[in-house]
Amino acid sequence: MLRLLLLITLAAAALAPEALAAAPASVTAVDLPATGERAPAASVALPRFTLVGVHWRGPGRVYLRTRSLAGRWSPWRPAAPEDEDGPDPGAPEARHRAGWRLGNPWWVGPSDRLETRTVGRVGRIRAYLVWSPPSLVPYRVPAATETPAIVPRALWGADESIRRQPPVYAPALRFAIVHHTAGRNDYTRAEAAAIVRGIQLFHVQGNGWNDIGYNFLVDRFGTIYEGRYGGIEQNVVGAHAQGFNTGSVGVAVLGTYGQAAPSQAAQDALARLLAWRLDLAHVDPLGVLTVLSGGNERYAPGVPVSLRAVSGHRDTGFTECPGAALYGRLGAIAGSAAAQGGPKVYEPFAEPSEDGYRFRARLSAPLPWAVVVRDATGAEVARGTGRGRDVDWFWSTVGLPPGTYAWAIEAGAARPATGSVQVAGTVAAALAVEEAVVEPAAISPDGDGQADAATVAFRLTRSANVTVEVVDGADAIVATAVDRVWLRAGRRTAAIDGTALPDGVYRVRVTARLASGEEARAEAPLAVTRTLGTVAVSPPLFSPNGDGRLDRLAVTFPLAAPAEVRLRILREGRWVATPFAGTLFAGPQRLVWDGARASGSLRDGSYEAVVEATDAVGTLAVGVPFVVDTTAPRVRILPGRPLRIEVDEPAALVLRVDGAILRRRVAAPGIVRIPWRGPAARVRVVAWDAAGNESPPAVRVERPGAATAGK
Repeated sequence: MLRLLLLITLAAAALAPEALAAAPASVTAVDLPATGERAPAASVALPRFTLVGVHWRGPGRVYLRTRSLAGRWSPWRPAAPEDEDGPDPGAPEARHRAGWRLGNPWWVGPSDRLETRTVGRVGRIRAYLVWSPPSLVPYRVPAATETPAIVPRALWGADESIRRQPPVYAPALRFAIVHHTAGRNDYTRAEAAAIVRGIQLFHVQGNGWNDIGYNFLVDRFGTIYEGRYGGIEQNVVGAHAQGFNTGSVGVAVLGTYGQAAPSQAAQDALARLLAWRLDLAHVDPLGVLTVLSGGNERYAPGVPVSLRAVSGHRDTGFTECPGAALYGRLGAIAGSAAAQGGPKVYEPFAEPSEDGYRFRARLSAPLPWAVVVRDATGAEVARGTGRGRDVDWFWSTVGLPPGTYAWAIEAGAARPATGSVQVAGTVAAALAVEEAVVEPAAISPDGDGQADAATVAFRLTRSANVTVEVVDGADAIVATAVDRVWLRAGRRTAAIDGTALPDGVYRVRVTARLASGEEARAEAPLAVTRTLGTVAVSPPLFSPNGDGRLDRLAVTFPLAAPAEVRLRILREGRWVATPFAGTLFAGPQRLVWDGARASGSLRDGSYEAVVEATDAVGTLAVGVPFVVDTTAPRVRILPGRPLRIEVDEPAALVLRVDGAILRRRVAAPGIVRIPWRGPAARVRVVAWDAAGNESPPAVRVERPGAATAGK
């Protein structure tokens, strides 16, 4: 990149010095009277200017228009068409203009008059008038695969003396935000650099920011300008999208693109810039990511926001920026950026474990790849290779001396991804597979959704390649659930699908292996039996209170073969009753329970009916939930009008109002209003819940002529 900037500088020297020399730029602050929308506009004689922006106090809005040196007035423009340009909340540079609303910098060309109008409450208006005369800068269009030509700050005339603070850097760059600037689209090539200078003066001396807010700017001729100071290859935090500056690169296209489309040269330059800058950060231009907001009017601090890797400013705040015409082309621009250049490495990551690092990345095309690790002297200490789109390799650090190690992920002509990791130099524990257990220990894979599959849980003492297999009594492998998958140390699980397994007794074997050849193994039993079919309970709401309604629970299931069967009732996993235990023959079965238990009554609540069937293979247990509800709902008639009923649970209401029968269903406890015209002299209501429990009747009788409360 330094060589590229040197070439641009030499090219600049070859041009006429007077063409390149930027005339002095300046900014003047002028306080203006605040006039209402219908009052005569405030018109003030001013020094000449080429760019203008206003600040104001108060919640209202400000509009402005300018007069060119030729005497022509511009249309009225909103002073702040693009809200939420600015530093992140809490950033030091956000404090310099506290209490002021910040407008946008409008490029208007040489002008000498300014008029403002206000809508709503506006207390003070301060205009910042920037004089930035035209000047030429070197310009060339490189081949699509080259690093784009970028005009450095020195050549577009950045005033380095006004920068307030050193640059701030983000740990990583994750996405790009595209903007447009306010102002004319018919600027000349010589005016483009003047616009960039004017924006810097307004952002720094007007808004009080550290420097120009954008990281890069692009003009309609396809020229790319270096924006905020700090290095074009560095993750410089800008002041372009409030709440989303950290980790983003902000690119502004000079001009206004609400209806007019940007030039093809500008779109091509934007694609070249994004292809290069996102590739430096190993970001896929077509990717999608989640970003936590730093806080603005649209997204509160900490809110997760889904963004595209190439997003428009409107995706992060209440703004139309970068204008509908440019925003609608961002997808195509991102696609062009992704297609430019050679292969790319996306999303490189070094994931630490207790005894090493797992390196992962995604390639833009299938390629041979290598992960190379070097020590502090540059000597290679490890290398992993593979082929395909996905890079996935584990580096064991056991036995290595502590220190910092550099790594690189390489794939053909792609830009290598690099980084460093710390090695503590600890000695790893011996490899072991512990606490292996299969739950449930018996399954019935008949596709009815009950006990169709099992889960094996185990603990690894070290990260390892793991294989999970099902073996029969002859130690033959009959199914493979996990095939050589790298798992981190700790408690892990794997699903066991027994659909293809015949009934019988098996073992689930978990084998862990290291690259060194070290191996550990553990097993747990598993039975497969299809003797017990689908278990069902009826009714799901059980009310054993002796009222003759829903007071008997039926548990039904089929048996494919004779079995020892036990029906147990559990509440929160604890035994409550055993309604049946005995031998049953093959065929459909129906067990009935009246709610009786050895001691005490059955309390209302959630229960589980568990059927355990034991055959020659093993014992299969299937549980089905049900609810006990023996309590009648409570209902009362509220005084006054309109007619209102209060009930303490979902219920069906039956009302008799002056001889008329009404029915209503109440979906939730609370107060329900009953449509009824005129007086209701006599009201009687009964509530029925879903378990068939009937409430005592509630009755209200009003005396003729009596005043009604709440009438």
